[in-house]
Amino acid sequence: MEKSESIKNLAIALCKFQGTVETIVKTATNPFFKSKYANLADILDVIREPLQVNGLSFVQFPEGESGLTTMLMHESGEHITATYIMKPVKNDPQGQGSAITYQRRYALGAILGLNIDDDDDGNNASKQPAPPRQQATTPTPIKKEELTPKHPKWLGAIEALVNNTTTISKIRVKYELTQTNEELLLSEATK
Repeated sequence: MEKSESIKNLAIALCKFQGTVETIVKTATNPFFKSKYANLADILDVIREPLQVNGLSFVQFPEGESGLTTMLMHESGEHITATYIMKPVKNDPQGQGSAITYQRRYALGAILGLNIDDDDDGNNASKQPAPPRQQATTPTPIKKEELTPKHPKWLGAIEALVNNTTTISKIRVKYELTQTNEELLLSEATK
């Protein structure tokens, strides 16, 4: 940032401007982030008269390949100037124009202390890209082994029931058990 030797008068005028400028209505919608913002035309309409009443004016102009310089001036000759660079996504005339408009909005908002869009607490700027979505699949049920008197674990199941180290419910979780085989298992465990 560059500034004149003194910015006392500019600071007083900016303070008065900020106290009198109307709320800027956010009429535009960003479909990507689903947020509202004030477009450049709305900002200019709201700030023009309060700037003039307080002896303030501004100029903005492209600088270099992707820069924008904004200078806020006071009628006393005091000024503050800032330049920043923003690379357009598409480097064609439409992309350049869009980037300049975007820069102008944010530079005016910053230098004048305006509330021009929804505050997301920096979330969108710091958000990691979302991982690619996977299609939901229905899990394939795992077929359990059927526990029958011929199964190698049949006698171990009876012994575990006798020693109270398992229950019939736990056996049902692990094995498929028909009503007949469950009754047979329980009867052998209670002999």
